Amino acid sequence: MRLLLDSFWRAAAYCMRPRVIVLSLLPLLVIVVLAAGFGYFYWAPSVAWMRQALDAWPLLASFWSWIGGLFSSDVPALLAPLVVVFAATPVIVLVSLIVVAGLMSPALTQLVAERRFPALAKKKGASFAGSVLRSLGLTLLALVAIVASMPLWLIPPLVLVLPPLIWGWLTYRVMSFDALAEHADAEERAAVLRQHRLPLLAIGVLCGYLGAAPSIVWASGLLFAAAFFVLVPLAIWIYTLVFAFSALWFAHYCLDALGQLRLQRAEAPAPLVISSPESP
Repeated sequence: MRLLLDSFWRAAAYCMRPRVIVLSLLPLLVIVVLAAGFGYFYWAPSVAWMRQALDAWPLLASFWSWIGGLFSSDVPALLAPLVVVFAATPVIVLVSLIVVAGLMSPALTQLVAERRFPALAKKKGASFAGSVLRSLGLTLLALVAIVASMPLWLIPPLVLVLPPLIWGWLTYRVMSFDALAEHADAEERAAVLRQHRLPLLAIGVLCGYLGAAPSIVWASGLLFAAAFFVLVPLAIWIYTLVFAFSALWFAHYCLDALGQLRLQRAEAPAPLVISSPESP
C-alpha cells in the first residue's frame, strides 16, 4: 500500500512538469500536421467523391430536393465537406494517439529513471519490437474479451465492472512490461509482476476508469456541435494527460519495486554450503 500511494502522488506531481505537459500536447501537433497534409493532398477529391455519393443515393434524392426548396441552396454541396470532416477526424485522432503513445511511454519511463533511479542498472530484458508485438497481441485478446462479454453488459452492475476490468488488465500487462523493459531482465520482470500482480492490476483498473473521463467531453462535443472544434482538442489533451499519468504511475511503481527486489537479493545471506568429509 505504501508503494501504491507513493507512486500515485509522485505520478500526479510529475504531470505538472513542463516536459510532461509538452508531451501531452504532442497529439494536437500531430493532428494539425496530419490534417494539413490531408487537406493539401486529399480535401478536394474527398469532397467531390462525397458529393457524388450523396447525390447517388436514390432514397435521399427527394429529401435533398425538398430541403433545397426550403432553403434555396444545394444541400449536398453544403453537407459534403461536413461529412468528410466528421469521417476523417476519428481516423486522424486515432493515428495521432497511437504515434504519441508509442513515443510517450519510453520517454516518461526514462524521465522517472533519470530523476529517481539514476543508479538502477539497465539490463534491457526486452526489445522494442518484442514490446510492440506483445502489446498488439494483448490488445487483440482484450478486444476478443470485450466482444465476448457484451451479452453480460445487459446486467446493469456488470456494464460498470467488466469493461474497466478488461481494459485495466490490458493497461496493467502492457504498461508494467514497458516500464520494466529497459531496466529488468526477464527473470526480474517476472518476479516483480508476480509479487505485485494485484496492486498493478488495481492501478490498471483505476487508470481505465480515468480513461473514461474524455468521453464526457466527446459527448459534449456531439451535443454542442458549434463547439466541436474546441471540445474535441480538449478531450484529446485530457486523454493524453491521463495516458501520461498512467505511464508515470506504472514507471514509479515498477522501478521502485525493481530496486527493492535487487536490494533484497543483495542483502540476502549467501547459502551455507557444508562440504562432506572426503571418504578414505
